[in-house]
Amino acid sequence: MRVTRDSLIRIARETVQERVYNDKSITAAYLTGSLLTEEPMLGGTADIDLVLVYKDRPMQGREFVKLTPDFHLDISRRAKEEFKTPRELRGDPWLGYELYAPMLLYEREKFFDFVQASLRAGFEFEQPQLMIQRCRKLYAHARQIWMDLTDVGEKAGPKELRKYFKSLYHAINVIAELSGPPIQERRLLLEFPARAETAEKPGLSVGAFALIGATNVDADKVKSWLGDWKSAFVAASETAGVDLRIHPARINYYEKAVRFMLEGETPLAALWPLMHTWTLSAEVLEGDQVDFWRQACNELGLIGSNFTYRVQGLDQYLDEIDILLEETATANGVDVSNM
Repeated sequence: MRVTRDSLIRIARETVQERVYNDKSITAAYLTGSLLTEEPMLGGTADIDLVLVYKDRPMQGREFVKLTPDFHLDISRRAKEEFKTPRELRGDPWLGYELYAPMLLYEREKFFDFVQASLRAGFEFEQPQLMIQRCRKLYAHARQIWMDLTDVGEKAGPKELRKYFKSLYHAINVIAELSGPPIQERRLLLEFPARAETAEKPGLSVGAFALIGATNVDADKVKSWLGDWKSAFVAASETAGVDLRIHPARINYYEKAVRFMLEGETPLAALWPLMHTWTLSAEVLEGDQVDFWRQACNELGLIGSNFTYRVQGLDQYLDEIDILLEETATANGVDVSNM
């Protein structure tokens, strides 16, 4: 079956029509994510990122629906009360961008028009002060997570490495938000070099790759891990308590993207989706499947005696970002004393 961006958007519209017909509590629905770009496919796969807004807080926050092995719906549910005042939305590094330019598929009572008009009013969202505010929030989150890791040492396992990745993810997106929206997880290291160039800090891209261990391996080594990664993903997707992202509908979504990147110009960008999902899987597994994950992490220098070194490196990386934010604020006449 031939799948195009237009056909996926059509599925999004049809899905919303069906959901709204069967559930009158839905206030609005919109499309976000990669389908808003001209090139949504990665390795021939994509998801359809739908957000359904409800009058009251929904029972289920997120849902994945398989369409084909290569395509699935990723449905997020939000309560109407989550849509804060315009001032709060403009300073939100995630929800602000999500609402700035989505594709509206349904609304009741002109709810969405009001929220988006308020967000965009006077082009304030794009002003340096609010941009710095959003970056500062991401930075604070990254730094807080880092603080939780300072005493872990050689005891680091999947839980601690997941936190390390989360801190680094927010740190990278501090730089990304200096010139646009945050980068989503699958494309993180693929798109980050260009954002670091835009910020005139290409060294931060080099540093991000180093912090995930890319300097220790090559593409062939990463390819050799794919069988063990997939086995862990499948097993974890059938295990209670696993992170929602480790879902059977998303196996090809990750695997084909990883293989595509490994054959591309920046092959080690594949390390992020591979190691992040492998770590999420390892949290709920045991035995050989965790041992294979641990072996890969050791080769990357991410755990054991190297974990303290990685956390120290992350500290230095965050310091560099802090200095950049101060310089950017000063250059734009922004007072950060109250941020």
